[in-house]
Amino acid sequence: MELLQYTFFQNALLGSLFTAIVCGVVGTYVVSRRLVFISGGITHASFGGLGLGFYLGMNPILTAMAFAVLSAFGVEWMSKSQQIREDSAIAGIWSLGMALGVIFTFLTPGFAPNLSAYLFGNILTITQADIIASAALAVLLLLLFFLFGREILYVAFDANFARTQGLPVRFIEYMMMCFIAIAIVLSIRMVGIMLLMSLLTLPQITINLLTSDYRKIQWGSILLAFAGSVGGLFLSYYQNVPSGAFIILLLVIFFLVVKCIQEIRQRKSHANAS
Repeated sequence: MELLQYTFFQNALLGSLFTAIVCGVVGTYVVSRRLVFISGGITHASFGGLGLGFYLGMNPILTAMAFAVLSAFGVEWMSKSQQIREDSAIAGIWSLGMALGVIFTFLTPGFAPNLSAYLFGNILTITQADIIASAALAVLLLLLFFLFGREILYVAFDANFARTQGLPVRFIEYMMMCFIAIAIVLSIRMVGIMLLMSLLTLPQITINLLTSDYRKIQWGSILLAFAGSVGGLFLSYYQNVPSGAFIILLLVIFFLVVKCIQEIRQRKSHANAS
């Protein structure tokens, strides 16, 4: 409990809460629309923006966000308008971002930047500006789904049906891709580029084992992501290991426990039925 007296730890807890909300809301859409590998491509492509920010002496988060948004739009545009296979577009964007990130990082004059915080995450270094940005995005996403959740749900599960209802499917798809990109970049400090895709998917697929209701998955994944983040935060502090590794490890354990419980219940029900 002494940790709670420190400002950096309080900031980490707030950052965990808002990041869990953002990833819970966005990640449910990602899993529902089967955009898991797109989110992975955007995540790794943002490394190019980080390298460019280091090279130009700018805020790397801002340049990474620009890279991520452009990458998201690029994948959507190439797969829908240029008749390029989606997996091929993702591979191209993924590889380009990582290559540019490495080049710009090694060309950066002076001391090499601390890449471990971005690659593997270190939420203890989160700042007030990061918290405010994550909080603003969390409020915006919650408001968006409160007002237009049904329309977004239609597009996520059946875009053709959404078109028959007169919904602006293309606009909603590009809007959600933009929010996915922003959410990814604002969450980099928490779990890092290498593990961020898991934070967008593991809580959702775990809750999906228990329910198929979209809103229950959304809220359940928020709670699960926050629980994993807080647990990983304490473990990372005491073991002096990047927070992202412990957060994802706990989320994997949660998934395996829920899966085992579900398997045991199914075997018991089959045994009783026979």
